[in-house]
Amino acid sequence: MLRPRIAAVPLDGEPGYAYAGTELEVFARAERWKAYYGSFLRPFLSGDVLEVGAGLGATARALCRGTSRSWLCLEPDPSLAASIAEAIRRGTLPACCRVLSGDLSALPEDARFDTILYIDVLEHIEKDADELVRASRHLRPGARLAVVAPAHPWLYTPFDEAIGHYRRYTRKSLAGCAPPQLLREQLLHIDSAGLLLSLGNRLLLRSAHPTHAQIRFWDRAVVPVSRLLDPLLFHRVGKTLVGIWRRNAVDTMTSTA
Repeated sequence: MLRPRIAAVPLDGEPGYAYAGTELEVFARAERWKAYYGSFLRPFLSGDVLEVGAGLGATARALCRGTSRSWLCLEPDPSLAASIAEAIRRGTLPACCRVLSGDLSALPEDARFDTILYIDVLEHIEKDADELVRASRHLRPGARLAVVAPAHPWLYTPFDEAIGHYRRYTRKSLAGCAPPQLLREQLLHIDSAGLLLSLGNRLLLRSAHPTHAQIRFWDRAVVPVSRLLDPLLFHRVGKTLVGIWRRNAVDTMTSTA
């Protein structure tokens, strides 16, 4: 079985690319939220993990508990990639973590992973379906592709626009992005209580950027309510979508797969 062969950690990144959003540090502190969506992903984080658009490394810090064989943080913004590299050097990220600056094209063609993560990233990519097709070529047989993305196009706010979101998703539109050769295992809504806050922001506040106080209130007071309420609503309501797809253990994917 091939392991991802990432021999170097180049930090030159994509020329001219810089992430436009300013919310990463604010959301990095949303520990309960990361633990919540992480509960759906954790069964698939024991092998070789690729996290696309790793930002400041907050997701790796929250979900990579040292049980993964390897965790590669792929980040196109060179300055963000450098901050992840520094966190690895300081030991604030697990020893299994590595960072590579760039997009999927920076990976060796034969790199294969057990799980590929897109955590609040796919909505930033204009050609999202093409992106997932490319990602699927780096899945091992039986491996998973997991997406966490904002739901409900009618909730699109100045905040979405300010941080470079091309869209918010419906269940149908997110399902339509997945490569047809992958098998869908989960596609559900989470954070039903948070949906009310997002609706209030859209109708009343129209804020282009949440404050630390707002995120702290949502994370500490609202997310725990959602964790109780979402199962009662059969995960049909919520401001976020979680999708998990599996590559068949024996399939006909050829190309570079």
